[in-house]
Parts: sequence; structure tokens; C-alpha cells
Amino acid sequence: MDGPMAHQAGDPRGGRPHWLILLAGVVVPVAAVIPIVAHWLTNPPDQRLVDLDVYRTGGLAVLRGAPLYDFLTQPPQLLPFTYPPFAAVLAVPFTLLPWSAAQWLWTGLIYVSLVIVVWYAFRDLIRRTGRWAPLTMGVLVAAMAWLDPVRDQVRFGQVGLFLLAMCLADCCARTARWPRGALVGLAVAIKLVPGVFLIYFLLTGRRDALVNAVLTAAAATLAGFALLPADSSGYWFGALLQGGDRTGAVDGTTNQAVQGIVARIFDEGPVRTLVWLALALLVACYGFRWARRVTLAADTAADTAADTAADSSSLLLGGVAIVGLLSVVLSPVGWIHHLVWMIAVIGALAGNGRDTRRWLLALGLWLLFLFPLPWWGRAWIGPEHSAVAEFGGQVLRDSFGIAALASIAILGLWLAKRVEQDTAQRDSSRPEAEVGTLAL
Repeated sequence: MDGPMAHQAGDPRGGRPHWLILLAGVVVPVAAVIPIVAHWLTNPPDQRLVDLDVYRTGGLAVLRGAPLYDFLTQPPQLLPFTYPPFAAVLAVPFTLLPWSAAQWLWTGLIYVSLVIVVWYAFRDLIRRTGRWAPLTMGVLVAAMAWLDPVRDQVRFGQVGLFLLAMCLADCCARTARWPRGALVGLAVAIKLVPGVFLIYFLLTGRRDALVNAVLTAAAATLAGFALLPADSSGYWFGALLQGGDRTGAVDGTTNQAVQGIVARIFDEGPVRTLVWLALALLVACYGFRWARRVTLAADTAADTAADTAADSSSLLLGGVAIVGLLSVVLSPVGWIHHLVWMIAVIGALAGNGRDTRRWLLALGLWLLFLFPLPWWGRAWIGPEHSAVAEFGGQVLRDSFGIAALASIAILGLWLAKRVEQDTAQRDSSRPEAEVGTLAL
């Protein structure tokens, strides 16, 4: 029973439990993030939100008319700006704030983005809990906030959750209040890796979204050329080609992309490059193929009976999550903090919470990314450790990247099959219409 009568029957005290649930839905995530924020925003000044410092330095270069890609952050970091010029323009407002205020504002925006991401990733589960939805939302935000890639967003002051929120909203909103694809285009103009969604739009027949994304990205890029012509030319025809040198060593532990895993196995040279390119091509072929398959299955489910809406949402989210993971594992450098896409993976697997096996798998992935396993593995590598410990350490060191690759296969193969089986079971459990009866 829905509506006011149901509310009155289940809640004789009126609206008090509702606002208590709403309050709990706020208190729980706030209590969960306070230790994270307190830890990273009280770090030594030169270790605090270093990537935000990079963005502010880029914005400061714009204001001063200094060469954007020659400008470095203050010692001891001395980090260069590596994003498109349009991103530096967007960072200008943060240069007008004191450093402390900029940190707090940026951190607040990170958690606002996390709330948006959690809503799109767990929408069906949240709605299914009815009056408890605010508390469900709060618990999920708290749980996702403690994932290692999400904690790193606050540690470094990164943009990953902003981009994730934009891509999920653009691809998963049931009714978009903006031209579909425009948010992806804006994300591409800020950072290039969401460009994989242009391929996704093309492969899944989302032509309007593709056109809108390209036009938005082009307009933002041209705005960058108009405002910063020299820097734009230097980026698109110079700094962009030096990405590997400017972003750090590809064999570092934090690089969980395919190239990072390969680089930790093979010495630098033609063999390593060949193995990386071959594996990247294989992952791209199967990944985009599975993303297309799952997304088209979602489109089909959306066009059928109403009780398949949750299936459609899970499949669509799964297809989008595959593409998001491809943006990480196919990039020359896919840092751990880029793997915030695992939130979408966990949400797609959890679905509306009715399938126990899917829930358990989602819980397993959440637990896996709750701890800094790659860094634990790094501690096992060295001459003081046995060969067995070294091997185990190397596997653990690559665990996030391996889990990302496995998640692509799980979403593309297992989830699609699991949803099909669940749909078939629901259909078979319905009573068959007999002669002389009406089939509802």
C-alpha cells in the first residue's frame, strides 16, 4: 500500500520517524568522512592536496600570463600542469581563495560528487528501501567514501569523482535535463581519458549523444585556444606528446593500468612495448564488445515489461562501468585514484539487492578496494624476502589492476547472463493463464 494512508498506518506518530531517518542519513556519512578529512587536511602543508595545488598553479599561470606548461608547483613537489588549457581556466576561481579555503571547498565538492555518484550507482537499491531510503543513501555514501581510490581523491585533491559524476549522470539519467552527451564532452575537455565514451556512444548507436559530446568538447577546446592560444598550441602539439615523461614513471606501484602491470614484469624496451600494445588491444576489443552487448541488452529490457526496469538499470550501469574501467586500464598511466569507477561496478553488481550472489560479489569487491593492497604487496618485494613472498607481493601489487580487468569480464559476461537467468526465473514463476481466465 502506497500513499498517505500507508504512511499513517505505519507511522502513528506522524512525520517524526521520517526526519529522524533523514537526520541519520546525514549523520552517518558525515561521521564516516570526518576521520578521512581530518587526516589528509592536517597533513604537512607540502603533502596536502598536491593535485589541487597543481590546478591552482595552472590557474595562477593563466592570471599571470605565464607559460602554462613551464609553470611548476612550489618545492618540494615541483609538479607540472598536465591537463588541457581549458581545465586551467576552470581552476582560476580557486586561485582567488586562500589556500586553506580552497582545500576545504574542493574537499566539499568531492563529497558532493560522491553523493551524486552513489545515487546513480545504487538508485534502484535506494528506492527499494522506501522510507529508509535516506539512511540507505547515507550508509552507501559512507561505505564508498572509505574505498582506497576514493580516500586518495581527498588525499591528492583529485578530479576523478567530478568526472565520474558527470559521466554517470550523462549516461544513466533516465530523463536528462541537458543535451545528452554534453557532460561527457565537458569531461573530455577537462581531462582526455573520458574520451573513451565517444567510442561507446558510437558503438551503441547513441548518435545524438556522440554529436553533443563532440560539439561540447570542441567548443570548450576552442575557448581554450581563444583565451590561451600559445598554451593550447603547446599542449595539443607538444606537452600532450610528452605525457609519459610529465606524469611519472609507468612502473610505479600506483599505476594499475595494463602498461603499469607489464612494466613491472618486463624491462624497458621493444618487448615490453609490444606486450603492452598487444594486451591493450585485446582488452579494448573485448571490453568495448562487452560494453556494447550489455548496453544493448539494457535498451531491450527498458523497452519491455515494467518489472525489468531494475535489470535495465543494472545492465546500463554495467556497460558504462566497463567503459569507465577501460579509460583507466588502457591509459598509459591509470593511477589508483582513477579507480573510483569501482563504485559503478559495485552498484551494477548489487542492483536492487534481490540477488544474493550479486550482492556477495559486490561486497567482495568493496572489501578488496577497502585496503591499500598494492602498497602492502610493494612491501613484500626486495632482496630480504623469499621468492614466494616476492611473487605474492608482485601479485598483490597488481591486485587493483587485475581486479579492474576481472570486473570488465564479470560485467560483460557473468552479469548479463545472471540477469537473463533471473528474468527467466521470474517469468517461469508466474502462474500460467488458464482457459476462461484473463492473463494479467
